[in-house]
Amino acid sequence: MAYNTIKRSFFAVSVLLLLSLFSIASEHVNAQANHSNSEKVDVNKAIFDHISDNHDWHLWDVTDADGTVHAVSFPLPIILINTNPFSITTFMSSEFHHGHSPVTKGKYTYVMHEQKIYYADAQGNLTYDDKGNIINNTPLDLSITKNVSTLFLAALLMILIFMSCAKAYKRRPGLAPKGLQGFLEPIILFVKDDIVIPNIGEKKHARFLPYLLTVFFFIWILNMMGLIPFFPGSANVTGNIAVTFVLALFTLIITNVSGNKDYWKHIFAMPGLPLWLLPIMIVVELIGIIAKPFALMIRLFANITAGHIVVLSLVSLIFVFQTLAIAPVSVAFVLFMDVLELFVAALQAYIFTMLSALFIGLAVQEHHH
Repeated sequence: MAYNTIKRSFFAVSVLLLLSLFSIASEHVNAQANHSNSEKVDVNKAIFDHISDNHDWHLWDVTDADGTVHAVSFPLPIILINTNPFSITTFMSSEFHHGHSPVTKGKYTYVMHEQKIYYADAQGNLTYDDKGNIINNTPLDLSITKNVSTLFLAALLMILIFMSCAKAYKRRPGLAPKGLQGFLEPIILFVKDDIVIPNIGEKKHARFLPYLLTVFFFIWILNMMGLIPFFPGSANVTGNIAVTFVLALFTLIITNVSGNKDYWKHIFAMPGLPLWLLPIMIVVELIGIIAKPFALMIRLFANITAGHIVVLSLVSLIFVFQTLAIAPVSVAFVLFMDVLELFVAALQAYIFTMLSALFIGLAVQEHHH
């Protein structure tokens, strides 16, 4: 029953994704048809605008009768901390008009250039050096950006999903799971029985299971949301190195705080090691402590970002060749890559969770000499 539930859910997600891709591909083709022959699409800018963070949530483009393209976006809160004197400025990102208009609040005038907010003069002008670099100061930007909004949305989604499942277990104790409960139970048992227990051990796994389950579903949900090409999806959250850094930092802290005396003895006084080699091996082991979570951070960031870039590059073939004849080939490759990304979304969550469990297991295991 659980297998059939998972199969039906995967089929439904696949159909939704394919329909979404046909929709977005059609939108890109129509946009290309509306461009004049002399106008070229900046493919690199379009791709990096997508994989980078934004202060608003792009919904769609509207083309006027004269060919002018206007972006329709969902505005997000701007929160700026000024230090001289200290003050907090808040407003909606729509006041910037996609970076075309300065915003004056109190004694400060702000300008948004390439999604970065600067202080400007009263007329909203920026100052450049001889190399064309902006030299204006910047406020401390604590805005609710697209990635932050998606993080909150994923967290809320996880709370609702797991609270619903917990209530289902209370309502139907001892009965076979069904619906969402039936979909999640095999996945939770897989994480517990095939990832956590083999790496940490039956005796100590319960202490770390909540963290590892949270990490697995958090990464998986964010990866899946990043594959949805329209609101409220498309955010490249796990392709943001700041997010993967924090996740890896949690694993680093939990691993080393939980490390037993055998773990630290192996680092600072490795048994059977010649005394003259001890200083060298201590340095090597300390580097290893940092290298393990660093590899976690880079692996997740690089794989998810690469997937987004490949998909967008295939869509951009329509604009590179400037002909609709390439559209069927482009769409076919995009569909193939996005179905593959469905697998990668779960695979990267599995790898991050498995390696985190492995590192924790190495730190808490008892050595028998």
